[in-house]
Amino acid sequence: MNTYADTIFYNGNIYTVDKNRSWAEAVAISNGNILFVGSNEEAQSYKSAWTKTIDLKGKLVLPGFVDSHAHVSMGGAEALFTVKLNHCRSQQEAADAVKKYLDDTPGAEVVIGVGWGNAIGAGVGPRKEWLDEIAPHVPVCLYSEDHHSLWVNSKALELAGIRKESANPKGGVIERDRVTGEPSGTLRESAMNLVTKNIPDYTVEQYKDGIVAYQKRAAACGITSVHEPFMRNGNAIRAYSELEKEGKLTIRYRNSLFVDPRLGIDQVDELVAERKKHCHGSYFQTNSAKIFIDGVVEGATAYLEEPYEHIDSRGELIWEPEVYKETAARLHKERFTIHIHSIGDASTRIALDGLAYAEARGEPFDARHAITHLQLVNREDIARMKKLNIVAVPNPYWFMKEPSYYFEIEEPYLGKERAESQYPMKSLIDAGLIAASASDYPVTLNFHPLNGIQLGVTRIEIGKSDERLIHNPAERTSLAHMIASFTINGAYSLKLDHITGSIEKGKKADLIVLDQNIFEIPESNIHQAKVLLTLFEGKEVFRHQEFYNDEVTKGEV
Repeated sequence: MNTYADTIFYNGNIYTVDKNRSWAEAVAISNGNILFVGSNEEAQSYKSAWTKTIDLKGKLVLPGFVDSHAHVSMGGAEALFTVKLNHCRSQQEAADAVKKYLDDTPGAEVVIGVGWGNAIGAGVGPRKEWLDEIAPHVPVCLYSEDHHSLWVNSKALELAGIRKESANPKGGVIERDRVTGEPSGTLRESAMNLVTKNIPDYTVEQYKDGIVAYQKRAAACGITSVHEPFMRNGNAIRAYSELEKEGKLTIRYRNSLFVDPRLGIDQVDELVAERKKHCHGSYFQTNSAKIFIDGVVEGATAYLEEPYEHIDSRGELIWEPEVYKETAARLHKERFTIHIHSIGDASTRIALDGLAYAEARGEPFDARHAITHLQLVNREDIARMKKLNIVAVPNPYWFMKEPSYYFEIEEPYLGKERAESQYPMKSLIDAGLIAASASDYPVTLNFHPLNGIQLGVTRIEIGKSDERLIHNPAERTSLAHMIASFTINGAYSLKLDHITGSIEKGKKADLIVLDQNIFEIPESNIHQAKVLLTLFEGKEVFRHQEFYNDEVTKGEV
């Protein structure tokens, strides 16, 4: 018995991203699922008098994009409810933005800001004096754009009890004046918690507003599935749960619960209980666990095998290795997918040691453990990743020599040879690893996957053409591989590849239509392609004004 389609798209260039990387002309959708993929002629048998038919006129159709690591709830709330500092190019400009906020918000009891770049305090973090002058009596807490550092004033330090005698917490750094030894105003990694534990969380409603605002932007970028790491018990989780009950989620979320390095295996039972609360949702689940092994290069907290060039340090290891290994083993036993933040080469080696230990101690299952960022990686560890079936989650948006970072931070901190070798991609793919790309939003504010796809192919800042600015050119990879990293590979990383990530019969109708065939335009123009239509389970969640002029008819293909 034939089933008729609700909608048929025809006369398209449909890149299915199936295992054969097939192309098709038409796709038929019924009740949110893909009913048929193939030729225009074959699609005829699925139409009825009430079937909506859309002439694509040769436009490119892709599966909905997957962002395999994006901090949606945090980034969405920050975008609406904090002082924005991303435009600031100096400590003075950031201080001016805080002053304007205080002038506009009389009676403010605390100032929260986000987005200052580490280059404004290259070599040493920004100082409290800039903030003390404008806010001597109100605590000011400003997150860096990578969220691994916090710039505070003296009042915030005072309320947190941070003094000259205060010791650095495990995995963190309290930056100090080189002459007096007093805290200078920048806190790195776990040292941030000394202050932030006293800052009220966003409310459930604020998180909901932020998630909904993010979804509107993401739909315009063609994103239909997301992994959000770093979920703690609390308001953000409640926000997702309420939005799902209200029918307001237009993205499929598979999120990670945060694993606290201070608690080790003692927290696993609680994580299991929390996961159980959210294991049946169609759009929101917390079925993985997030572990931070180290920090970031720009804060000199990424954990390296050899010391940094500018200081006598190898960085900060956030976990005690043995505690991490036992915790990873327990998480694996409980069948969590483990999602690990690792920037440094030594950190990735330790991350793999723990995952190997976990697999050796536990029963095998389809774990799909992942390591994200992978800024510096030894060749032998890439081979180990393949042996352990680790999913690589790189961030192609960062594959470039952006002047204020590369030449002022990365090269001086790492030395030229290490800086040049950052961010493998082609090596991961050539080794047979599944690479699932991610933005790490809001670290990457412009998270459009077409930007990431272009940077993975070209490895040069968008809009630049000087070949000397191509970063690690040997790691450039193909357009087909980059599309796969944002579609079927991303779906695999989220354990969703059975329902999305490719355009195949029986899968969810998560589809996007582009105005240009990015296989036929210059690589440097990929980012200029427009998403004209985004479907999430067959429902239109975004349509560009240029689409649907005279393409729609009824009953004819």
